[in-house]
Amino acid sequence: MSTPSETAPTDDALQTEQRTAAVVYNPVKVHLPTLKQTIERHQRDAGWAETLWFETSEEDPGGGMTREALEAGADVVAAAGGDGTVRAVAEVVHGSDAALALLPSGTGNLLARNMKLPLDDLEASARTIFHGDDRPIDFGTLTVERDGGEREQLGFLVMAGLGLDARMLANTRPELKKRVGWLAYVDSLFRSVRDADAFEFRYQLDDDGNHSARAHSLIVGNCGQLQAGAILLPDAEIDDGVFDIAVMRPRGFLGWVRIGARVFWENGILRTFRRSSLANTAVGKKIVSASREERPLRYLRGQEFTARLEHADEFEVDGDPVGKVVAFRSRIDPLGLRVRVPKPGDDRHGSRQVP
Repeated sequence: MSTPSETAPTDDALQTEQRTAAVVYNPVKVHLPTLKQTIERHQRDAGWAETLWFETSEEDPGGGMTREALEAGADVVAAAGGDGTVRAVAEVVHGSDAALALLPSGTGNLLARNMKLPLDDLEASARTIFHGDDRPIDFGTLTVERDGGEREQLGFLVMAGLGLDARMLANTRPELKKRVGWLAYVDSLFRSVRDADAFEFRYQLDDDGNHSARAHSLIVGNCGQLQAGAILLPDAEIDDGVFDIAVMRPRGFLGWVRIGARVFWENGILRTFRRSSLANTAVGKKIVSASREERPLRYLRGQEFTARLEHADEFEVDGDPVGKVVAFRSRIDPLGLRVRVPKPGDDRHGSRQVP
């Protein structure tokens, strides 16, 4: 006669059998046969139900597919594609009972970079879907207003902004990006700087009243690392409940050189310093305070930020150009999104990071 433990599954086993993952994938960014084979192997190993598969399209980068996945009962929705796919999936997963997982497949992979997740290790990323933990992170919400008065709701994970960075993205040559990846942005940067006229705007940060400013770029960030090791926002943390805002206002070529030095070198040093014990000393506090007030690059922090421009300008969200806006309001939802991350000490499929 069988014992009860041999005939009746445990509560944990029943819960595991009922769990379902979904993959929303960009067919241009992934090799589907390899992706399916890897995912299904880890799914069987974990004892989960059959994985659901949804292909994005040019008309829908993933939002509609994610809604279908949630309606079908997915507990985890994995985004397999670039930053645009990740953002589209996250916008819908945000506020649901499901978690977001990442299968980085694009050029930027900004969220994965900032969360120190595997960038080029499919085995590690796939395993995390089924065996990882959920980490709550902040999620940014946007209301943008077009020149004609139309309004649109958007979400973002990394950063959103206007001015030079948005013009740079709008000017990036798609064929060059396919050939050389992030280096295409360097070509676009030089073409955009020549046309980087400053813009006038009014803004309000939390309840601090209205202010006027002039800048070449205005960026609201949830986390601060870009590609190639660049750090735009050295204070930004993905789960601290506040935005970090960068206002770029250089004067001439040397001003841009100063900003470049900050972003590509000094901010990395400053970030390490701020996490050290020296940062809490009197001298350390003076250094940190002075770094925030450097004229070409000013930093602000808060939970709600509203800006209105004199004239419409290009706007970008998580590295994707979304057209011109005349105003935007950003709010942060503290710990409003759960992301799957590897369990501590789980190195069965060692991840490899790329710069």
